[in-house]
Amino acid sequence: MIELNASHYQQRRLESLVENRTIHTLNNAELNVFETHQRASQVLLQFSEPVLASMIKGKKVMHLEGIPSFGFVPGESVILPANELMCIDFPEATDRTPTQCLALAFSEAKLRETVDLLNQRGTKQNGIEWSMTDYNYHFTNDVAINQILQRLIFVFAENHPSKDIFADLLIQELVIRILQTESKSLYLKKAQTNPNNDRISFVIQYIRDNITEDLSVELLSEKAYMSESNFYRTFKHELGTSPNDFIIEERLKMAENLLHNPKISIKEAYLASGFNSFSYFCRLFKKKKKVSPTEFKERSGQYFK
Repeated sequence: MIELNASHYQQRRLESLVENRTIHTLNNAELNVFETHQRASQVLLQFSEPVLASMIKGKKVMHLEGIPSFGFVPGESVILPANELMCIDFPEATDRTPTQCLALAFSEAKLRETVDLLNQRGTKQNGIEWSMTDYNYHFTNDVAINQILQRLIFVFAENHPSKDIFADLLIQELVIRILQTESKSLYLKKAQTNPNNDRISFVIQYIRDNITEDLSVELLSEKAYMSESNFYRTFKHELGTSPNDFIIEERLKMAENLLHNPKISIKEAYLASGFNSFSYFCRLFKKKKKVSPTEFKERSGQYFK
């Protein structure tokens, strides 16, 4: 999760209990930190540039144009277009449990430059170009996006003569990762609804249907009717992760779901998810969930010996 560092509290002035705003401005971006210390509803907020909003602490309820209202909690972000009017509720904010949210406004030129760079490195399947991310895209941050946002908080607040350069590089990486996150999300949906629509969606569904099998890049590239090198490059370029890492991710998701079932043992869960080594499974599971599989079941009150 993202955390505000000590320098933020040293620089910020608490002038309002609702959406108190601390601003850090650089050439191509503006970092805003909003803090709310009391319950409130229908608070309006608007930016003149595209913005990434990411929750740090507490909960908001977001009302945006064109999509259903949703709860907004730590570890989640949403991309908004310029001049989008947000209507926000704060159902749980108090002085002891304030709501904190980061809002990173980008210049349109920086976004276009980054998308152009991504297309120079390779278009999508069938020559389809990358484009600006769909706005009002609500997603869960992965580890890389959390790390970039944490680094940006530090860079914006520090007194360094080159921080504009540092921020530009981080924002470029952030935009690319968000585009790939959105692309991955679309492929996951297509794999469920229409897996024969394209090669990557077909492979994703094949992985899910054969999760306990030996899923090599050689086999998957054959299923996609692509060379190994082209398949690997295309998969990673469009999903932001390698085929092998994606397989591990899917196996861990399945294992986590199975571990919620009190009738399924840890051994049954990891074998049914395609893992052959208990120690390897435990190491990967703990890295992702920060607890061991045994602790995961114990904490949920579902552990049975």
